[in-house]
Amino acid sequence: MVDDEFLKMVKELQKKIDYDEEKTYSKVVIREYRNPTYFGVIEKPDAIGQVTGPCNDTMKISLGFKQGKIDKALFWTDGCGATIACGNMLIKIALGKTLEEARLISKKDLLNALDGLPKEHLHCAKLAIDTFRSLWIN
Repeated sequence: MVDDEFLKMVKELQKKIDYDEEKTYSKVVIREYRNPTYFGVIEKPDAIGQVTGPCNDTMKISLGFKQGKIDKALFWTDGCGATIACGNMLIKIALGKTLEEARLISKKDLLNALDGLPKEHLHCAKLAIDTFRSLWIN
């Protein structure tokens, strides 16, 4: 049985974590990594790409097309919260575009959509963009 003292400690620790995150990341980044709506891998995708970045995080993006436009898209990563936020936001931006249009999304576009990232996490946006640009058609 969990006692009240332990539950109080856990609650206080979570408040500190939340406070530290809110000082470090934008509200958009926090929303995207806490509740990623496009996390997963499409079975039998029309296009797929995977890149491992210099920090050893890996990202995979899988797409499905309908009438030449990105109709379905999911990403997977073993990376940190900032990487999850970048993958999720990139998918949001890319949906409804052709692959050629989506490949024009820049790191700057992604960072603007996220309301920025701390300097030490800028490589997460690069990983997402590099992964998208690595996509190849099955």
